[in-house]
Amino acid sequence: MKTTWLALVYVIIFGLSVYVYVTQLNRPDNDLHQRLLPVEIKKVTSGMTDKALQKIVYDAKNNGDVLSIAGMQHSQGGQTVYPNGIMIDMKPYNQVLEVDSKDKTVTVQSGATWADIQEAINPYDLSLKVSQSQNIFTVGGSLSVNAHGLDIRHGGITDTVLSMRFMNANGDILQLSDSENNELFYAVLGGYGLFGIILDVTFQLTDDELLETETASMSYNAYPSYFNEKVKENPQAKMHLARISIAPDSFMDDMYAITYKSAHDQSKLASYQKLKTENLVAVPKFFLGLSRINDAGKDSFWNAQKVYTQQINGNLVSRNNVMRSDSEFMEYDNSRKTEILQEYFVPVDQFEQYIPALKKVLENYTDFNLLNVTIRYVEQNEDAVLSYAKEDMFSLVLLINQGTDKKSVQATQDAVREMIDVTLAHDGSYYLPYFGYPTKNQMQQAYPKTEDFFELKEHFDPEHRFMNLFYEEYRP
Repeated sequence: MKTTWLALVYVIIFGLSVYVYVTQLNRPDNDLHQRLLPVEIKKVTSGMTDKALQKIVYDAKNNGDVLSIAGMQHSQGGQTVYPNGIMIDMKPYNQVLEVDSKDKTVTVQSGATWADIQEAINPYDLSLKVSQSQNIFTVGGSLSVNAHGLDIRHGGITDTVLSMRFMNANGDILQLSDSENNELFYAVLGGYGLFGIILDVTFQLTDDELLETETASMSYNAYPSYFNEKVKENPQAKMHLARISIAPDSFMDDMYAITYKSAHDQSKLASYQKLKTENLVAVPKFFLGLSRINDAGKDSFWNAQKVYTQQINGNLVSRNNVMRSDSEFMEYDNSRKTEILQEYFVPVDQFEQYIPALKKVLENYTDFNLLNVTIRYVEQNEDAVLSYAKEDMFSLVLLINQGTDKKSVQATQDAVREMIDVTLAHDGSYYLPYFGYPTKNQMQQAYPKTEDFFELKEHFDPEHRFMNLFYEEYRP
């Protein structure tokens, strides 16, 4: 009976979701590709071989053209475009070149996605040590933004890079690693495509394993001690995330956490290794849609998340499948609105003081439409020139619904800048790939090596062959 009832609810929700989607498609004024940064470029090009990519660089050098590099183009701050520039679409350059099951490594071209890697290594019972939270992104894109994920034991993605082949602004192909051309290596990692083209990368892998899901609910002020005692100090805990409520009834107070721990009986792993695909997209899409509309929708969405979290407690899942987070339900099309991300990093020991300060800012902006806040752990790492983790941090990823008119953009900018000021006051930093609301001064405070980064750009690419709007916005 319960199964039949759930199926009926799903059918109703799916029908409503399809109706809303079709209605939007039929609106003559609906632009499904609304962006805050419309940019006219010269052309889009691509290459499937090293020689083809070299020709693009040589031709640009001879013709005085500017190049930008694009993967999935989910960066929101103009990192993949430049006015009248040539965009190099790296997606066709996407082969998995080698899986070495003995040494547990994989070598892959930069246009491949994390999903492509998972499909190649899963038959060998191998897994990525770290990947971006959603597996739809390209390898080159993730490395260029110095991405991190759910794993709490292996640092960031860049910590798992053994070496890469790289094409510089002259079209020369170089080997980069911690021990070879390392100054350029750590500029390219988190370098936003400003130094050249990442060709292929060799990653260190780990074993796939069976994980058990453990969930818990708590208030925000109990979360740091919970994380330190129950997660970080537990060697069996391998991956973790949390969310804090954006619902009015429990705003920035109520939390839930999900931890993936090594299961006691690893002999069952084979039964859980088939790579999952996204199912039941309509249900979370429907509740997220309600959350966009009003406070009642936000309460409904939060309550639905808590119920779901309780239901998955104790579930078994493979490591590879934990790294296949759903993303389709977040797709959003509206001619007058868009959705942006912000991400703030705050030291673990500052979290309890930080949340009330952040809450106060948000309460001052009554029209600020916050849809979700996901929290992850980021281990201290200052290898990349533009490093955001000067110590162990909690990362807060904010999903925001905003209008695209000038007034709405200004209102969001005011709120974001104030939130960044609060973050900086708590010894934190913010993530650079998103829309350019932060000021130059805020960037310099969050990233003390900003000037070093720009000097390296001048050193390795003095002709500014590789450019983007992010660099144009924040350059000296």
